[in-house]
Amino acid sequence: MEKSTSSEPSGASSAAIVPRSASGEPEKKVLVTGSSGNTLLVNPKQRGNALLKFITGVIWEYDDAIIPDYVMGRTACALFLSLAYHNLKPDYINQRIKQLGKLYDLRVLLVQVDMPDPHFCLKHLTRVCLLTELTLMLAWSPEEAAKIIQVYKQYEHKPPDAIMEKKESDARIKLASALTSIRSINKTDASTLLNNYGSLENIVKATPHSLALCPGLGQQKATRLHNALHTPFLKADKKPKSGIAKYFNT
Repeated sequence: MEKSTSSEPSGASSAAIVPRSASGEPEKKVLVTGSSGNTLLVNPKQRGNALLKFITGVIWEYDDAIIPDYVMGRTACALFLSLAYHNLKPDYINQRIKQLGKLYDLRVLLVQVDMPDPHFCLKHLTRVCLLTELTLMLAWSPEEAAKIIQVYKQYEHKPPDAIMEKKESDARIKLASALTSIRSINKTDASTLLNNYGSLENIVKATPHSLALCPGLGQQKATRLHNALHTPFLKADKKPKSGIAKYFNT
């Protein structure tokens, strides 16, 4: 009879979910613990970590049933590592990763860079993360490390595009670029004009006095803008020369 080789802590087997692929092989395990899905779970080993006092945007509690240092959701966890500590005890993180096994889908190695010339250590940790399917995140202070953990928890149930850059439409970008080609009109001014008037047509119809009322524009910019928008693109044809003057270019 084969013995179980599960690395789960006692009492947590009922909370472990072992999904299987179409071929029937077990996939990554997902450990679910804690009484509230809105709570950030913290391993008691993290007592005394300075980053905990900076976690103010989410509720957190200690849970001695979890293997990683932080559990940010049903499928996300993090291991914390001080780079100075890693320099003294390089085998520590290897043991922690071994204990973690294949638990969780998103596995973050949060490294606090707290030593000079960290490049060699970071190069080694990058290789470790690639081999063990960990996401390497760097922080240069406890406050920054806390923010990373907190954001992971806050965006647990949000779609991926929630953290993507909001790109403006091509038409608006082109219009803003055209406005900034006018002397003294910067990107902020262009954005203000578009937000206030909505379209180039409305900007063209506006009076210099009305344009000057836009925040940050002022009378001088408004006058230049108005003149630029109402100056013909083509110069008026000169009157045809007569007499001997038509034979000279002057």
